[in-house]
Amino acid sequence: MRWGSFVAVGDSFTEGMDDAYPDGSYRGWADLVATRLAAEAGPDFQYANLAIRGRLFPAVVAEQVPAALAMRPELISFAAGGNDVLRRNFDPDALVTRFDDVVRELRSGGADVVLFRFADVMARLPGQRLVAPRVQLLNRAVGETAERHGAILVDLYADDTYLNPMLWSTDRLHLSEAGHRRVAGQVLAALGVGCDEEWLLVPPHPAPTPWLAARAADLRWAGRHLAPWVKRRLTGRSSGDTVTAKRPSLGPVTD
Repeated sequence: MRWGSFVAVGDSFTEGMDDAYPDGSYRGWADLVATRLAAEAGPDFQYANLAIRGRLFPAVVAEQVPAALAMRPELISFAAGGNDVLRRNFDPDALVTRFDDVVRELRSGGADVVLFRFADVMARLPGQRLVAPRVQLLNRAVGETAERHGAILVDLYADDTYLNPMLWSTDRLHLSEAGHRRVAGQVLAALGVGCDEEWLLVPPHPAPTPWLAARAADLRWAGRHLAPWVKRRLTGRSSGDTVTAKRPSLGPVTD
């Protein structure tokens, strides 16, 4: 084990939505990875998770990156931009350029950096014609940046397993418990660290839903999840406005 500390940076993907602990807080792939790394490294291992749901790329960079660099960890995960591609004013050129700058800065301190090509979340969401090309552009930039700066790339987009709806929560945007475990397993594999084989097991695909029942489910989803999201966009609010980082400073990992 060459890592004695790990800081996770990003948005809801890294915060751990929707993989809940019994107390209702979120666990997610980063907590699972930290627990496994701590088991390898011993009690001196330190972990922080700065990720906050709803954060756009500029906010992640302005708020979390300086804090992560100040901790001088040996391993950093950076996943941001997913919320940006859903916005009407998305500027791909500006984001791609800034992404490269941020990864260069994270690597300049000597830390190993984990980057992600995002899974195809748009398969079950509206707006695919507009958003899917943006996700592909971002994923391409992530891969090129990882190669350029020697970062560790976890390619979720290349894994068709994420087309299984059982890996996603009921909001169709965030990973389920099974989804987070699969991501954790893939991160650990990229790091050369073993994990529980069950984390990579995939639930069976659900049985096909009759057309009428599927449309009824779509309407329920729109009322419960899409409408509140649209309302937040119209009012300039974010799901993370009142949320703070769950692990804002480096500390030991406890089960």
